[in-house]
Amino acid sequence: MSARFLAAGDTAVVVEFGDRIDREVSDRVLSLSARVRAVSIPGVLETVPTYRSLLVHHDPLLTDSASVIAALESLLHAQAAVGADSKLWTIPACYHETHAPDLAEVAQRTQLSVAEVVRQHAETCYHVYMIGFAPGFAYLGDLPQALNLPRRIDPRVKVPAGSIAIAAAMTAIYPVESPGGWHLIGATPLRMFDLRSSHPALLSAGDKVRFEPITPAKFDRIRAAVAADAYDVTYERFAA
Repeated sequence: MSARFLAAGDTAVVVEFGDRIDREVSDRVLSLSARVRAVSIPGVLETVPTYRSLLVHHDPLLTDSASVIAALESLLHAQAAVGADSKLWTIPACYHETHAPDLAEVAQRTQLSVAEVVRQHAETCYHVYMIGFAPGFAYLGDLPQALNLPRRIDPRVKVPAGSIAIAAAMTAIYPVESPGGWHLIGATPLRMFDLRSSHPALLSAGDKVRFEPITPAKFDRIRAAVAADAYDVTYERFAA
């Protein structure tokens, strides 16, 4: 699978690795992103991973697209792989109807029981493909095939922060209140985006996520602890 280089104006370069959403393409995107961060390419400021490409921002006063592309090509042909330091997060999730307005409909449309929808969603380990749409909004794949549904015909004007949703082959957690057309099947009491933190978005591309079902009572207890800054989110480190 070859890479394609495109100039994005005079301040960025796009490296495309394919035309589909899958783990092989994502791994190539994240590997190059890790390599760029591990070395010092003159003028390069930031990398932004997407499903199938990597956006590399650079300072046009210090370098140009041709020089950046040459450096990126050299990294792609390097033999030594660079593993990203990623995290496996355990996210508490309440699937009770009070936090899951679309769960019953999802069960009906997928011809599964509510309990089976919850089981399949919670037992899957998800890969963070990218961050987009809203600050801290992580696109998590890959949702079990049985739960794949198109987006809602009638998007909501306001989706509460912390809502856990599904659409197509993805699941996600709304980090802030925003419009949204995904199916809401649960909620987490965690703060997924916090401007007070040195790293405001809790999740990063390349991370893994597991959901831990909790009761409404535990949801309230955790939410109170989060509000008091007295709750630590559980994660394990791994080499991607």
